[in-house]
Amino acid sequence: MAPAGISPPANGATTAATSAPVSPTVGLSDSTSADSPKSAVRRERPATLCVHVTETGIHDPYAASAVPIYQTATFRQSSATEMGDFDYTRSGNPTRSNLEAHLAKIMGATRAFATSSGMSALDIILRLVRHDEEIVAGDDLYGGTNRLLTQLARVAGIRVHHVDTTDVAAVEAVLDGRTRLVLLETPTNPCIKVADVRAISAAVRRRCPQRGLVVVDNTMMSPVLLRALDLGADIEYHSATKFLGGHHDLMAGAVAVRDEGLADELAFVVNAVGCGLAPFDSFLLLRGIKTLWLRVERQQRNAEAVAARLEARGYAVRYPSLASHPQRDLHLSMARGGGAVLSFTTGSVEKSQAIVEGTRLWGISVSFGCVNSLISMPCHMSHASIPAAVRAARGLPEDLVRLCVGIEDPDDLIEDLDAALDAAEAAFPA
Repeated sequence: MAPAGISPPANGATTAATSAPVSPTVGLSDSTSADSPKSAVRRERPATLCVHVTETGIHDPYAASAVPIYQTATFRQSSATEMGDFDYTRSGNPTRSNLEAHLAKIMGATRAFATSSGMSALDIILRLVRHDEEIVAGDDLYGGTNRLLTQLARVAGIRVHHVDTTDVAAVEAVLDGRTRLVLLETPTNPCIKVADVRAISAAVRRRCPQRGLVVVDNTMMSPVLLRALDLGADIEYHSATKFLGGHHDLMAGAVAVRDEGLADELAFVVNAVGCGLAPFDSFLLLRGIKTLWLRVERQQRNAEAVAARLEARGYAVRYPSLASHPQRDLHLSMARGGGAVLSFTTGSVEKSQAIVEGTRLWGISVSFGCVNSLISMPCHMSHASIPAAVRAARGLPEDLVRLCVGIEDPDDLIEDLDAALDAAEAAFPA
């Protein structure tokens, strides 16, 4: 059984407003295949997978309990003609290699890559696209992703279709032989819309069998709540700055794939451009991942309480495991709960600003996924690079408030938010 607060994903109906169903389908707990000789004794669950950095394939002559930091740019060789496993940290480093093997394990991948940021992770993926190919992306997505796609269209002439990815038919309508990437977020940032990864992956296989790839930005969920490769995606990537790292003390990205040929293409770019994660940051990220399950379990439980409180006060809350969310059943068929990010509208930009600025414990900041709770107005912060007219056309409310819930005592968070809501409601009555 999963620990309280995080349940396995399921296809069936659920019994509580914010709890996930209990019948498992995709297997974060199924870390060993049925035909593995060790399957009878080793069925590691997410918390265990996160903690134990084992079987990475990297030799450590001293058997250190924690992966050492190989803070070096170069490695001495014993021969001028035969290189060892490592020669130059841009091409590979034992600390990063241990991290990448661990990432592959928790993401259910054949190979994974650790990069210098979430955007560099997306950049190496976008380099798979040729000038005569096309990208399909959502109409609600992270501002930095939108900025990079806009630049790619302008400079490289690659056509980008922005569609409502909650509508499988709308996605399928723009698929053809030129489609190279279908880029999904689920839930989306910041409007918390859900994409059916299974159905869209099947549509891409059917309509674009030669070159089409499904790419999922899984930053909002993390691998302990959702594994996109298990749902049919070809590539899963993360801003590891967020939940994977968990403390906002490093910048990092992660990319995971199952196809070896695709992995080779990505590895070439990582080495060629030098965007692999540095040794010390690799150590920090590896340490952060060890507590990923513990943190996310607490964050999700807190987020459920905050979402319920906001809804009880009459706000239009967007959180994917609330009974009021229109795609709740779909989301819970793919994920182990609603996660730790939610948003709500107030009906007034001024009121929203007063709420954001009126909190004491909720830090006003972009980003999410860290141990401390954050609050923001995406249209004026993380998504400000998207022109106002485009935001309006895509239905991104200017008064939207995003909450990124941390691990604090939930009563403290709710009391602090209540105080800010009370003051804002008094200043801007409905």
